[in-house]
Amino acid sequence: MDEQDVRIRNLVYRSFVETGEAPHLADMARELELSEDAAGAALRRLHNAHALVLERDAREIRMLNPFSCVPSAWRVHARGRTWYSNCAWDSFGVCAALHTDGRIESSCADCGEPLAVDVRDRQAVQRDYLFHVLVPARQWWDDIVFT
Repeated sequence: MDEQDVRIRNLVYRSFVETGEAPHLADMARELELSEDAAGAALRRLHNAHALVLERDAREIRMLNPFSCVPSAWRVHARGRTWYSNCAWDSFGVCAALHTDGRIESSCADCGEPLAVDVRDRQAVQRDYLFHVLVPARQWWDDIVFT
């Protein structure tokens, strides 16, 4: 990752945390005084480095780990708003990334019952849940959206 890629990544995360939405390519290019092609190439390099996830065949951002840029089954209530995450594990990462307490809500993948976990002082308050990963970690990036 070069300096320009780091600048793009930092802009994307800052914008997302401030607005709750991933910035558009044209806005990123304009703010950093780059061509859209240069900004798009930087996004592709960041995607290839697993620093973010682009939509298939597009230069639109889908994931800014631990944040999901699209609605998902995992909602994190923190800082007075709702954030989506990519999975149960990333939900804890949202609180960590925002340096705040929060409440994670989802449902059991097995029975559909609602689940909620409060995060206080960087710890889960409820400690009786089991976290199960269906895909081995070495295969996550084979299809990170499914994983």
